[in-house]
Amino acid sequence: MKNKLALLIYKLSPDLLNLLDKMRFFKRSLPALIKNPQWSIGIYVGESPLKFMPAKNVKNPVIDCHDVLDVTADFVADPFMLKVEQNWYMFFEIYNQQTRKGEIGLAVSPDAVKWDYQQIVLAEKFHLSYPYVFSWMNEYYMIPETGEAKSIRLYKASKFPTHWTFVDNLVSGSVFLDASIFRYDNRWWLFVETNPHAKYDTLRLYYADELTGPWIEHPNSPIINGNPHIARPAGRVVVMNDRIIRYTQDCYPFYGIQVRAFEITELTPTSYQEKEVEGASVLTPSPTGFGWNGGGMHHIDPHLNEDGTWIACVDGWV
Repeated sequence: MKNKLALLIYKLSPDLLNLLDKMRFFKRSLPALIKNPQWSIGIYVGESPLKFMPAKNVKNPVIDCHDVLDVTADFVADPFMLKVEQNWYMFFEIYNQQTRKGEIGLAVSPDAVKWDYQQIVLAEKFHLSYPYVFSWMNEYYMIPETGEAKSIRLYKASKFPTHWTFVDNLVSGSVFLDASIFRYDNRWWLFVETNPHAKYDTLRLYYADELTGPWIEHPNSPIINGNPHIARPAGRVVVMNDRIIRYTQDCYPFYGIQVRAFEITELTPTSYQEKEVEGASVLTPSPTGFGWNGGGMHHIDPHLNEDGTWIACVDGWV
């Protein structure tokens, strides 16, 4: 009920909620309005990486906490997927009710419509989420969020998709959230949010010639500073020919409102330019405020199909 109250205020007037948030009495009570959101995972489709909608042949959510069989899960979120041969493999955060930490789970599907949960494939002594999986040189890698470890950690599949081995720390020494890697112009690039006070308003950019580094912070970094609407990464960076799209979570006035998109128009080791895409809200909550994503959405992993359409795993909360 509290979640729906905050969402209703935001939908009626975002400016009103922003104003109330700045008032002393409401600033203390706003976090209490968004309490214990129930995250789950869905499948969307689209004609481009900027326009997505629920897939008509899919009953969303395709995965929720009740599908997890090996631990008691509070929620599932942050899905990333890969198609390998004839199957789709989805990796996602499972918030383990017993350990009170995120762990990485796996589900498999032949068609991205019906998913079968498999098992937890990666757990550490610290919280894990946002399992950014990708392939390179016929190998499979994962960069999960490991902010509690104050590092960006690279893992490699020793036996895909169930066994993952730690390779190295790519960057260390701070709180790093939702590291998002991509390859462009024969280099590796990486976005990551770094505000240590959970304000989600600082986006840094690193680059490297080799996957394992050394990683160098871009001279224009932080490229976003003090803006929680557009700083925290929200999923896989899309590179199509010379076009680069980064997705960002809108984290104000509360976490996980919607996903926006920016097109990077210039990217070199010495320069960076981007522009917000027109009609930039790629994912928004259910207009009714009800359903599995009635509260908000904050993640997308898009993939181009052979027929030119797009498919994405997304998450939402209520």
